[in-house]
Amino acid sequence: MGKVMFAEIMVWIIAIEHIGIMLLEMFASPEKQAEAFDMSAEFTRQPAARVTLANQGIYNGALGAVMIAAKWVVPAASVMVVWQLLLIFVMVVAIYGGLTATKKILLLQFLPALIAFVLTLV
Repeated sequence: MGKVMFAEIMVWIIAIEHIGIMLLEMFASPEKQAEAFDMSAEFTRQPAARVTLANQGIYNGALGAVMIAAKWVVPAASVMVVWQLLLIFVMVVAIYGGLTATKKILLLQFLPALIAFVLTLV
């Protein structure tokens, strides 16, 4: 398996992860959301928190969808650059989330995005 294919697989894994995060944020029960995002169930049951999580979910889903769509929408010569830009977005957001929400975001989102980013460079 070539380096380009491994980079592509990593990008797809991250894209699918973001679609999964979207599903959790938009459709999971407050108890599942509390567990997944290290929040109290009391907080995630609040209507404002439900709306905020769903709104955040749309962004995560869109990011995942764009990563996948780039394979067919962006010219082949440019797809790696587009993926690199999207991976930078993921890393910046993961750093912010790791500092403000829960440290596990650094492991679950930042590290895979960093690995994928490095693979797109080689």
